[in-house]
Amino acid sequence: MRTRVLIGLHTIIALNAVGGGIYGLIGAPGVPVAWLQRTPFASYLVPSLILLLFVGGSQAAACLSIATRAPRSRSFSLFAGAVLLGWIGTQVALIGYVSWLQPAVAVAALGNLTLASGLPDQQRASVI
Repeated sequence: MRTRVLIGLHTIIALNAVGGGIYGLIGAPGVPVAWLQRTPFASYLVPSLILLLFVGGSQAAACLSIATRAPRSRSFSLFAGAVLLGWIGTQVALIGYVSWLQPAVAVAALGNLTLASGLPDQQRASVI
């Protein structure tokens, strides 16, 4: 059961991160550029690439590793949770609280870490 929930959580977070990354890459219409004033970024390009590639990519990789019972899938999942928590923590530190999505993402990251910490490192069955 834990594995299914974690796969679902990784999937939802990955899709959200990929969608948010793409939205940012097309210019983030409706998102104030003023939010970037206290950041090192002049546009949403770099943050969107980080969201898409690192957050979305790590979540997708963790999801696939668990689903295929790859070695070190627990480690992949823990890493993806840490990336997500780092992403949202950095975002709040730099731009402040701007949306209900920020605490929701923090809860998702903590859920990810909690569920992943209970997984055994899965090993593929030996063919020989």
